[in-house]
Amino acid sequence: MDRKELAEFLRRRRELLRPADVGLVKGPRRRTQGLRREEVAQLAGMSTDYYARLEQRRAPQPSVQITTALARALRLTPDERDHLFALIGHNAPARFQHYEHVNPTLLRVLERLNADTPALVLTDMAETLAMNPIATALLGDQTRHTGLARSCFYRWFTDPAARLYFAEEDRPGHTRIQAARLRAVLTAGSDVDRAARMVAELHETSPEFVRVWELGEVARRYGESLTILHPDLGRIDMDAQFLCTQDRAQTLVVLAARPGTDSQGKLELLSVIGHQQLSP
Repeated sequence: MDRKELAEFLRRRRELLRPADVGLVKGPRRRTQGLRREEVAQLAGMSTDYYARLEQRRAPQPSVQITTALARALRLTPDERDHLFALIGHNAPARFQHYEHVNPTLLRVLERLNADTPALVLTDMAETLAMNPIATALLGDQTRHTGLARSCFYRWFTDPAARLYFAEEDRPGHTRIQAARLRAVLTAGSDVDRAARMVAELHETSPEFVRVWELGEVARRYGESLTILHPDLGRIDMDAQFLCTQDRAQTLVVLAARPGTDSQGKLELLSVIGHQQLSP
């Protein structure tokens, strides 16, 4: 525990807060610019003496529970909270939260994208929460699935139809990507229990999964370019851009073809025809 840095950090954060920031009345005789030590202690549910000793570099290492309470009392941002945990000598908790509804900011961006720009919102478990019309025309309705099959991690190893949108030569690479991303959320995702159930189920049902899982690879994302095989328009090469929420529990994926390319022309055509079938 870095007592000197911790003491200075707590003091600075306390002095930056105002009583109104935490629902307290300032009062006519108040001399302190920020919060008093006793007020922080009250907000954190600890004794004033213990908090004072933290700022005086005399206290023993706070527990994880006390550290969490301090972060909440001082209204720390996620980055500040992680810094506090590091100063005290604890691993910071994962920032993830599991959501069933689309983040409002991501949804607003999704709704304002051009008609020829496919975009979808994914959870960190690779569950599709929302798609714009051209993304649905390009990839099919990815929001219709239920249970573990909501995750494209799971569908990749259990549903052959999940691979039809990818060129055969690209599929081995995507197989490793799916396993590596699943391993990442297994240890630090928004729903580690569900990820563990998925891993256990895939071990029982997919020998291919077992083989790539034993490679031990872990990654949030591999590359930002991909090729989609559309049933009527054929090969469409695109670059993917990612916009994540602060806790990284949801990601807006925007797919764009390079201007002037054949792939861009196909996306423009797809934005017009939508779900109409071109071939007999």
